[in-house]
Amino acid sequence: MLFKNILWVGLGGALGSVARYLVQKYLSQLYPHQFPIGSFTVNVVGCFLIGIFFGIATKNEFLPPAFRLLLMTGFCGGFTTFSAFTLEGMQLLNEQRFLIFTLYIAFSVVFGLIATFTGVWLTQ
Repeated sequence: MLFKNILWVGLGGALGSVARYLVQKYLSQLYPHQFPIGSFTVNVVGCFLIGIFFGIATKNEFLPPAFRLLLMTGFCGGFTTFSAFTLEGMQLLNEQRFLIFTLYIAFSVVFGLIATFTGVWLTQ
């Protein structure tokens, strides 16, 4: 069972990663500005898609577990990890865990930026 799940996630992740590359490349060429329109679009679209998939999965059990792995964990995870981040935030809000939600969002953004800057600094 675990091996099948890994295959579903891997297939979805591969498709999502290729889709992300193509969307970012296309939009960056179409709109060559300093604002990273490709990444921004991918993040927003990925959040929208994971919201749709999650809503369908929880509302009427329409998506079998294998398709959830393929679409949510795999495709959306490969397309953008930002979608998983926002889904987790939404789940905390649904559970009315407002302090944890606030800390999670703030710490993720702040420490993520610090980690990125540190990684760049270490490689200079």
